[in-house]
Amino acid sequence: MPWDFLLIFFLLAVVVPWRGWARMQRLTALPSVTSRDRMALYLTSIATQWVITIVIAWRAFARGLSSGELGLKFTPLVGLLLLGFGGAALFGAAHWFNLRRVGKSANPAVERIRSLGAKIFPHTNRELALFALLSMTAGICEEFIYRGFVCGTLFHVHASVWAVLLISSVLFGLAHAYQGRGGVVGTFLLGTVFGLTRILYDSLVPVVLWHATVDIIAGLAGRRYLIENK
Repeated sequence: MPWDFLLIFFLLAVVVPWRGWARMQRLTALPSVTSRDRMALYLTSIATQWVITIVIAWRAFARGLSSGELGLKFTPLVGLLLLGFGGAALFGAAHWFNLRRVGKSANPAVERIRSLGAKIFPHTNRELALFALLSMTAGICEEFIYRGFVCGTLFHVHASVWAVLLISSVLFGLAHAYQGRGGVVGTFLLGTVFGLTRILYDSLVPVVLWHATVDIIAGLAGRRYLIENK
């Protein structure tokens, strides 16, 4: 594997999880977070994700990976969109009801989730619009990075399907270390489903739609059940 690919894998496995965790620690330590703070968080996250994605895409194409290897396949478009929107409805509904359940729970452990949600989830419609843009960015960028680049690179060096699925899902889970142990496990499992779909259909289209929907629902349901009911 080329040195720059190894460096990218190191960044994804170590630097990205550490930076996310450190940033969230600083955020949770604040007594309060203003609307301006949240919008700045959304904007910097959008910019960072696009910069990382563009750099990774540059190196991938420079090293000879094809669009097909990166999951940039759009045929049959109708079938991929049907799978994408159908799955998005199911994932979105499941995530909505799960957050509603969490919001109504009397478990003391839920208080930490409510406290975190009150700081990072949108409070106003203006924040919600920017959060939706962040969600779409995450759907495109994170899926390209973890299901496009990581899977494509590992297949390019002839790794087995199970190794590709495991490594991409582990890296995706670690990227959400700021959510705590539960967040890592949950995103690992979600990443496994996303990775399997990407492998089976050889396309990022469905998983981009699923990912963006899950994130948008987190903002909508989080605002309703974790903030307004707080």
